[in-house]
Amino acid sequence: MSQRLTGVSRRKFLQTSALGVTALASGAVSAPSVLRAQGAPVKLGVLHPVSGALSYSGQQGRIGALAAIEQINAAGGIKALGGAKIEPVLGDAQSTPDGGSAEVEKMNSAGVAAIVGGYGSAICLAASQTAARYDLPYVVDVGVVDSIVTRGLKNTFRFGPGFGVITKTAIENLVLINDQAGKTAKTVVIVHEDSAFGAGLAKLLGTQLPERGFQVLETIPHPTPTRDFNNVVLKIKAHNPDLVIPANYYDEYVLFARTMQQQRVRPKGIYSVLGGAASSYKFVKEFPEAAEFIMDCNHWFDPKNPKSTALRKQVEDKGGFYTYEVFMNYSCILLVADALERAGSADRAKVIEALGSSTFSGHVMPYGPTKFVNGQNEGAAPVNTQVIGKEIEVIFPSGFASAKPVFPMPRG
Repeated sequence: MSQRLTGVSRRKFLQTSALGVTALASGAVSAPSVLRAQGAPVKLGVLHPVSGALSYSGQQGRIGALAAIEQINAAGGIKALGGAKIEPVLGDAQSTPDGGSAEVEKMNSAGVAAIVGGYGSAICLAASQTAARYDLPYVVDVGVVDSIVTRGLKNTFRFGPGFGVITKTAIENLVLINDQAGKTAKTVVIVHEDSAFGAGLAKLLGTQLPERGFQVLETIPHPTPTRDFNNVVLKIKAHNPDLVIPANYYDEYVLFARTMQQQRVRPKGIYSVLGGAASSYKFVKEFPEAAEFIMDCNHWFDPKNPKSTALRKQVEDKGGFYTYEVFMNYSCILLVADALERAGSADRAKVIEALGSSTFSGHVMPYGPTKFVNGQNEGAAPVNTQVIGKEIEVIFPSGFASAKPVFPMPRG
């Protein structure tokens, strides 16, 4: 997910969707305030890695957050606070945990009522810990490492599922797909990036796949960024596995899939778990042949929700791609706005209390009402997708499915 944003259309989107908030990128400096005059702006930290190895996903996350803030402000702001507008304080984590923590320090000094974002698991771990020192509410947009919410931090809330739930769901659906195909797949190679996200996920897969009848031939780690996957693909070719399971960020995923295609390595299935590009319209549009028939278990929007389809149109009309970073951050901002409404205050302790008791259902995800238990949204669940005919189709769960899985992949 490290591709840098280029092109006039994407820059224009970021500039126009912010309603002039780009001037706040450095954060307006003021003393923290727990009590605000009715109608005064509410500062909200918007933290993403918009430079460095994760910059593509960070930029996408910022797009979703700013779209939600624009919508809230246009609809009259936070009604319980006299129509207070949300004032975003933008932060760049620079794709590192230290960068994320440094931005939290700045946001705390700027007097934000809460922070949304982080994206990368390592960034979310560090940034939420720093925020906890100031009892500053922190809503994780994507970070999937389960230790983010198992450390007992009262200020931290994760809207989406962690990789424990995602891995369990992914394996259950893989078993179902394989059973329906006559148990044709028996051997697996796992390819993963080597940070907390990829390494942790690979460990879960390596433990659970053999319990379900799959033999893991090799687990191959790689750093982020990685600019050459030829040796990795040669290893896969030597093993000749039935399945390849990648878990990595956008740029590395795309390069890996293209290298597989170029070396004509075509297993029975490429079954991603949190694949950085596997459910990305950008990947499908730019490299349709490499993307065709790839399956993924990942974050996904509710295609039957009118709010979701409207957001997709808004993003695509401005030349952007409707990726999971967009709709996850959009939903997280709406979640915080709902907490501010119910708290009737920007006081941090009251916002934390409101988040903890949230039953918010105005998001665009296939979740149902939000229910936090020890900081984790218990209703959050991933979705399985597959690229079929240059389109991203939902194959599980059945209530959202738009197609049946194609497995094994055609060899032609």
